[in-house]
Amino acid sequence: MRASRLLSELLLLQNRGRMTATELAAELEVSVRTVYRDIEALSASGVPVYADRGRAGGYQLVDGYRTRLTGLTEEEAQSLSLAGLPVAAAELGLGTVLAAAQLKLYAALPAELRDRAGTVAQRFHLDVPGWHRGIESPPCLGELAETVWQSRRVSVRYRRWGNQVVERTLEPLGLVLKAGNWYLAAHASSGREPGVRTYRVSRIVELTVLDERFDRPADFDLTQYWQEWSAEFEKRLYPRSAVVRMSAMARELVPFYCGAVGVRAVRAAGGEPDENGWLRVELPVEPTIAAIGELLRFGAEIEVLEPAELREQVADALRRSAARYG
Repeated sequence: MRASRLLSELLLLQNRGRMTATELAAELEVSVRTVYRDIEALSASGVPVYADRGRAGGYQLVDGYRTRLTGLTEEEAQSLSLAGLPVAAAELGLGTVLAAAQLKLYAALPAELRDRAGTVAQRFHLDVPGWHRGIESPPCLGELAETVWQSRRVSVRYRRWGNQVVERTLEPLGLVLKAGNWYLAAHASSGREPGVRTYRVSRIVELTVLDERFDRPADFDLTQYWQEWSAEFEKRLYPRSAVVRMSAMARELVPFYCGAVGVRAVRAAGGEPDENGWLRVELPVEPTIAAIGELLRFGAEIEVLEPAELREQVADALRRSAARYG
């Protein structure tokens, strides 16, 4: 543990130049006193580190010194695919490993490229979850991630929609983070429909890791599976369409109320808005009850034209709502 920390301190000084003991302590989450001891150990081992006194002082390496101890461990290399998702990496138990891997990569870059990489990190940031939700933190996520790495079977008690709890034996193939929610792609060897299925991790009530290992299918591609599953899920989620008229304000609200499905529908509408700025759109909608609530969110900025049954249901909901308000 200490050897790893000493290397991290050395790489920090190499990458960033002068750093104070307080800055090093904050970066490595240790005490300032620990940093003092570590710097002494580095110096005693022949690393040319020296201290500048005063308000602008700190520790730094002699100009031109570069360590070559930058090889990535297997775990660090595996974490690099999550380099743009530090929160997700932390949820999977790879936060510290990812930080160490990035530090080693920076150290291995020439000075000019290292400066360029640092500038990019300061100017561009990827924040995945939506405004109204954070990333889920299911208690079993870290343990489940380990089973994905190790190709180890698990037994789960899973809460399906409708609050029904079922038991399944699964072979975990991959984890996907979608809009702040974690999903597990796994081969189900039990249940009515065996095969690769998708499970929302937060609905796993109980997880038991089994001693059995399984052979991961050589032809399984997580990205391709997720794209195909998402497309099929979208079809089931929006089984029909409603023809509506939308004001300019409603069209601005579509990304927030209807997501990518609604955005695509507005783009596909074609034509020009009428003289009042309203546009005719064929909007995919959920089954009846959900569709009514979804359309009512737009208030007076939308008009349902077809089907006639849905138009009447929305109108009836509006009449009852108006009656409550007198």
